Parts: sequence; C-alpha cells; structure tokens
Amino acid sequence: MAAMAGCCKLEVVGRVHSLRSESRGIGSPLSDVVKLWCGSKTSFSSVRAVGNNAGFSGLRGCIETGKLENWSKVGGFARNGRKGAAATAAMQGEGSVGVRNDVESGELHSNPIPVLVIGGGGREHALCYALQRSPTCSEVFCAPGNAGINTSGDAICVGELDITYSSAVIEFCQKSGVGLVVVGPEAPLVAGLVDDLVEAGIPAFGPSASAAALEGSKDFMKRLCDKYEIPTAKYQSFTDAEKAKTYIKEQGAPIVVKADGLAAGKGVVVAMTLEEAYAAVDSMLVSSEFGSAGGLVLVEEFLDGEEVSFFAIVDGENAVPMASAQDHKRVGDGDTGPNTGGMGAYSPAPALSPELERKVMETIIYPTVKGMRAEGCKYVGVLYAGVIIEKKNGSPKLLEYNVRFGDPECQVLMIRLQSDLVQVLLSACKGNLNGVQLEWAEDPALVVVMASNGYPGKYVTGTRIKNLDVAEVVAPGVKVFHAGTTMNSENEIVAAGGRVLGVTAVGKDIAEAQSKAYSAVDQIDWPEGFCRRDIGWRAVSRLQSVNLS
Repeated sequence: MAAMAGCCKLEVVGRVHSLRSESRGIGSPLSDVVKLWCGSKTSFSSVRAVGNNAGFSGLRGCIETGKLENWSKVGGFARNGRKGAAATAAMQGEGSVGVRNDVESGELHSNPIPVLVIGGGGREHALCYALQRSPTCSEVFCAPGNAGINTSGDAICVGELDITYSSAVIEFCQKSGVGLVVVGPEAPLVAGLVDDLVEAGIPAFGPSASAAALEGSKDFMKRLCDKYEIPTAKYQSFTDAEKAKTYIKEQGAPIVVKADGLAAGKGVVVAMTLEEAYAAVDSMLVSSEFGSAGGLVLVEEFLDGEEVSFFAIVDGENAVPMASAQDHKRVGDGDTGPNTGGMGAYSPAPALSPELERKVMETIIYPTVKGMRAEGCKYVGVLYAGVIIEKKNGSPKLLEYNVRFGDPECQVLMIRLQSDLVQVLLSACKGNLNGVQLEWAEDPALVVVMASNGYPGKYVTGTRIKNLDVAEVVAPGVKVFHAGTTMNSENEIVAAGGRVLGVTAVGKDIAEAQSKAYSAVDQIDWPEGFCRRDIGWRAVSRLQSVNLS
C-alpha cells in the first residue's frame, strides 16, 4: 500500500551492511533495498537517516523521494507490536515509520519477543531505551522501573514485581512470554537470579552467582589476576585493622584501601596521606560502615595514570568489545571530594586508542574469560573493566571488575549503539558471539548526572523536578535518563534517590555534546539538585589541544 504524498515520515536507523531480501537476495546493501521503494516521486514529509558509515549519505538521497510500496518483500525489517502498527499507519499516510537494520547477517529473530529488564536506575532506563528500538523486541518490561521509564514510553514498568524473589520473576516471565531477561544491578546477579532463570529455561543475560564474584569480591578478582597473569596493582588483603595499618606504613602514601564486597561504588578510598588510609581501614574493619562488605579489606598500590571504563560482552567462550567510556567518580568539580557511583561520563574515551583497546582485550579481557572457564564458572554477561593507563609506561592495568553495565556509562553507550541489542544479548546467552561485531555512531556522547543536594552523604527525597520536557527538546540528540525518580500523589516527578537524572547528549564532537548536555541541565527546574559543571573536561582539553595544533 503506497504512502500518500507528504503525509508521513520515514526514519532509517542502523548500519548499511547486508540485508536478506526476497526480491534482492542475500548481501544487498540497505541502500539498494530502499531503492525498491522509490518507484515514484512521492515524497515523505520528513526523512531522518541515523547512521555514520558512508552508505548512509547515499541512503538519505534515495529515500527522500520514495514510498514503502515493497515493505512486505523485505524480510529483514520487523513488523511487530507497536512498530508494526506505526508502519501500517505510515503506509496509509497516517503516521511515521522507523526502519532498522542492525544485524550483521541481516537475519532477525523470527519471532519478536518481550524483554524484561531488572532494575530501576539510570542504567536500566538506558537499556530499556536501546532494547525498545530493536526490531527483535515486541515490548519491554522493567521491574521495578522508575517514573521516567514509565512516562517516556521506553518500557512498561512493573513496580509490583518483587525482584528479590526469583520465583516471582520466573512466574511473571512465564505469564508474559518473556524471551529475554536483562539483569541490570549487581545485587540480583550476586544473589543468583540468573541461575534461577536459566534453570527455568528463560534466557537471561548476566553472570551466574559464582561468576558474579568477580565484582562481589575484590579479593577473588585479585587472586584470579595473580593466577592468570592479568596485569593489576600490587595488593594485600586483611581482616585485622592493625596488620593492615602496619602494611600501609611500610608501603607509604598515596595508597588505596578497598572494601572486598559490594558497597554501591563507595567502598574505595584513594588515600593521599597515611592518616586517610588509617581512617579508611577503621571505617571498614572497626566501625563496620560497609557491613559484611568491609569485613575483608584490600590495601593496594596507588597507580598514577588516567582511568577509563572498558566493556565487553561475553558468552562464556568469546568476548566482543564495546565502545570505551570515561567516568567521573568524584563528587566535585576538578575531581575533588569523595567518590560516588559516578557523576558523569562520555564515550568514546580518547585516552584509549585502538591499539590500547586491542591490548586490553588481549591482556585483560581474554585471559579473564579463559580463567573463569578454567575455574569452572563460565562468564556470560557484560564485563566492565575499570582500567588505568599508567603514566610511567602507557600500559593498561586492571583496577577492578564490575559484572554489569556501568552507571552512568551505560547511558552514553546505549545512545551511541546502532546494533540490535536484543540479538546481541540473545547470542551471548546462547554462546553464539563468535564473529559478532557491534556498530556505534561515530558522534561522541556525554552524560551529566544530577544528584540530590548532600549526595553522596545524607540527602533529602521527595523534592519536585520540573521542566524535564523542555530539557529534552533544547537541542537535537538530547535524552534525559531517569535514575532515582518517582511520582508523588499529585502526579509530579520527584527525587527518590541520590543520583536522580542522567542528562545525555550526542554531538559532532565532545565539546558540542558537553554544550548540549549542560544546556539541557540548565532548563531543569530543581533547586534541591546539583551536578558537576566540568564533565568531559579531559576530552574537551584534548580536543582543544588538537585544534590549536
């Protein structure tokens, strides 16, 4: 059915790789397939081609005067759920249509599936945003979700589902026909939710409880590094405060003190003096500020260099690198104040060259995957390596592992991702990642975290946040991801946590992405919130140096 002239919009998102088409055969570039739709001069009212490889310039030209008359002949494009309804409306001249080609082979999952995301933070909002764009996905559920996920349309929030009970999650999946579960936070992973889902026959992306020890115990991770010769900082582990202090005195400052277990991103103290290090040891082993997570303490050598976040998707045997990112952990401008869960990030990280990325894969990621397999706990999920590029020799060393997508790094990764996330995660669950490659938008992205006043210390919740809709339209490429938000009795969005919003923007370079993000931040009316004003400063400084030279 032909589109009526000037009555609908066409959005093409994805990569110009091969596509299975009944009328063109396998291997036709997407631009050739779209030419099948251009049998007349009928125009769409607007056209948006999102992609950065060279084929998109030709693609844009050939779709600006076309119609979707051969939609049914193109087997690689999904028509399902709300996307199918939109496509039908578009072909009748009543709406808009999004076309996506994100799979290397061009063959999509034959039956689009519902996906359940576990969690309710900014990372989970970003995952929902990426998953719902997938032609392999019919709908996205998020449990418990948050106010922003619910109101944005990125997912259907299931706040009543108690994710601490595997049986409840399994029952929901079975009733809703969920074909993939993506577990966001570390706590359910360490608790064994993925183990229970897999045992029930439900594909789940994330490591088993035993494999999640890579993050759940820094001592476990360090011992794995020792055994499989993965480069990392020298360390010793202690349960006795006085012995730890004696070791610290022998080593001198600066030095790093880490709680062994999960501490919400706050269990690491970079002590610049002996007194700071002693106080950190006491807080963990004497005052028990981190509970059982601080019952074992690691004292680690201080490495001087630049930290970056490196991500890889793992299927137990194979690993596929993702884009790099750089986090800002300190609460204050100029990297001052205490550590937080992350106050902002950007991707890609200029500090990590393609050569260094290959070195990280060869010396850190692959040996870890091999080591975990040899230890009898295959790792399936995303590996988030905190890596430092040492100033003295330019080599990467592993600082720590996380077993989930970073927050806020996930926000900048998902807004740049062009591949079909559902297909990739299902491939990982099935052990089929060999040969898979991910495609990313070339334009960088930057996220500014807005937090409640007082964070990472005591903060007030329930404060109203206004003008979020204005912020998202201040410039193209802006998206506000919600972390700690909920709705009050008056149906207003209010703060419900420490880190509350992730104001994210894409730009032609990192300076433009930064400018867009802060323009959006400045539109948000939230007197009880704050943010750092220098997110991306390292990358912007590099860019300015290049421009000057």
